[in-house]
Amino acid sequence: MTKLTSLREAVAGIVRDGDCVYAAGFTHLIPFAAGHEIIRQRRKDLVLARATPDLFYDQLIAAGCAAKVIFSYAGNPGVGLLKAMRAEIEAGRLEWEEYSHFSMISRLTAGAAGLPFLPMNPTAADDLSRVNPAFRRIADPYTGRPVVTVPALNPDVAIVHVQRADADGNCQLWGILGEQREVAFAADRVLITAEEIVDAEVIRSDPNRTLIPGFIVDAVCHVPGCAHPSYAQGYYDRDNAFYLEWDKISSDPEKLKAWLAEWVYGLADRAAYWDKLGTETHRRLQVEPRWSEPVNYGKH
Repeated sequence: MTKLTSLREAVAGIVRDGDCVYAAGFTHLIPFAAGHEIIRQRRKDLVLARATPDLFYDQLIAAGCAAKVIFSYAGNPGVGLLKAMRAEIEAGRLEWEEYSHFSMISRLTAGAAGLPFLPMNPTAADDLSRVNPAFRRIADPYTGRPVVTVPALNPDVAIVHVQRADADGNCQLWGILGEQREVAFAADRVLITAEEIVDAEVIRSDPNRTLIPGFIVDAVCHVPGCAHPSYAQGYYDRDNAFYLEWDKISSDPEKLKAWLAEWVYGLADRAAYWDKLGTETHRRLQVEPRWSEPVNYGKH
């Protein structure tokens, strides 16, 4: 039975008020379209977990969807602060829990493996542990030296954007990889968005590129352009101009409200959003093909 559905139906069936939601993707393949659909459906009291909140969570927070954010590094990459997120934290309306990148990924790795925690060598966790009691110290049972531990993270929902998937949810992605595989295995429910939906034969032709198997996926959605303003390797470039513009938009609550009204609430879906970006933006974000060499798996 196919797992292919619309993003609207997938969010309606998978994302619930109060859920812990983890949107994966590091620098690219950030599932912005899923975030916009969550905003349209007015989800509330979400715990938003992500290694780098990026503009994605700034928008969700600005729309009033979040009760708490769990993160490692929060900023508008290359520009400055996440102003909506900071304003809500400083106003006391948003709970927060901070980790280092490595400790955040360690939490997901433990969750994916079914472990209660993972140990790490002491690093910057010394500073973080002053504000985050989730960091604990125990003795290594083999050497007796101290190690730092962090608890497993098992989100209710993982949202992962990929370059291509089949209708059963078998997913392939390439370029800079983040925590997509770990969070998919750690989460209770998995929502996939894909630039392309391809035949199963295409997926089977290059099995080593299949990082997320269909048997852990609940829904797969065909959403071209999902990652804008971030990028999808081989499909479109990062929209650096938008990241600069967001710094100005998020500085003014009225501008922020107007942007959400025009670009999220006022649009039916990602196709309408992509059309609204216009042909000039499409042209600016185009990338030249750069193919990898084919791999010969041989025939048995």
